[in-house]
Amino acid sequence: MSNTSRKLSSEEVSALMEGLKSGEINSGDGLNNDIEVTSFTFGSDNLELMGDYYALRLINERFARMVRGIFLPMLRLQPKINPFPPEVKTYDEYSAGLENFMSLTTSRIEELKGSMLLVMDPSFISILTNCYYGGKLASLPLKKAEFTATEERIIEIVSDGIGRALENAWKDLMPISIKNVGREINPQFATLVESTDSVIICSFVIQLPNVDSASFDVIYPLQTLKPIASLLRSRVQSDVVEDDTSWREKLHDAVLNVPLGVSAILSEPQVKVSNMIRFKPGDILPLGPVDGVNFFVDEKLLFKAEIGETNGQAAVSLKSRI
Repeated sequence: MSNTSRKLSSEEVSALMEGLKSGEINSGDGLNNDIEVTSFTFGSDNLELMGDYYALRLINERFARMVRGIFLPMLRLQPKINPFPPEVKTYDEYSAGLENFMSLTTSRIEELKGSMLLVMDPSFISILTNCYYGGKLASLPLKKAEFTATEERIIEIVSDGIGRALENAWKDLMPISIKNVGREINPQFATLVESTDSVIICSFVIQLPNVDSASFDVIYPLQTLKPIASLLRSRVQSDVVEDDTSWREKLHDAVLNVPLGVSAILSEPQVKVSNMIRFKPGDILPLGPVDGVNFFVDEKLLFKAEIGETNGQAAVSLKSRI
């Protein structure tokens, strides 16, 4: 059966009004209590109503590639870092999922006249600190309620580096400058926004060998990004074509696994054919003065070296690049 609607005729409207006046028709309260109603406030902070923030996702992907260089000298390897899609929560909802002991760095974004928050897990800070000072990459027991002086220094280095990487990641959309203004360890004391205000959560996962994955979050108050909402919804952000990071990583790994032949040549004396045809086992061939060993990679001379021994095997020690 089709469900069509039509306007009431003037006669039907008159009859309806007469019925209401005489009490023959019960008007009721005019509400259908069986319908579920969702409240809505105009100008609400629902990210879905403002678009998908396509540009912010591109910024996060670009930032994830740039930020690897910050952790490389600390971990002595280049970790794989991947962004999660941005999501919106109230700050109260977000902070409720955090432990009472975290690394929270508040920064000021001057161009947007707003703030951002960098959130890092203390276990990841401990791993970075241990590796930075020569330790092995391994999970460490965490039973404390404050950071050591060396860990505070690592947090400062990482926070500054992440700020610079974010500035570079944003520059194709708009230039920004990030200045760290405060640091806390308890989410309740991090003065970013009111607890009921909405924030955009940009999470990044760091994949490390032999230990559990780590993560960190960059938090923007929604009010900070609202003035540039149209820019963030834009599909064209840069003349540079965004590349496929997985393809680049596979190509990078493939190039690093290309086998190259190496050789170490002690000397290359010359002999006459008349002497060579008389060679027999036990003969001694003088090499003349030897000035180190020439070390070749794929038939190209790259190093001067010295010959020696390690663990009972012949070896060369590279001394200088040619």
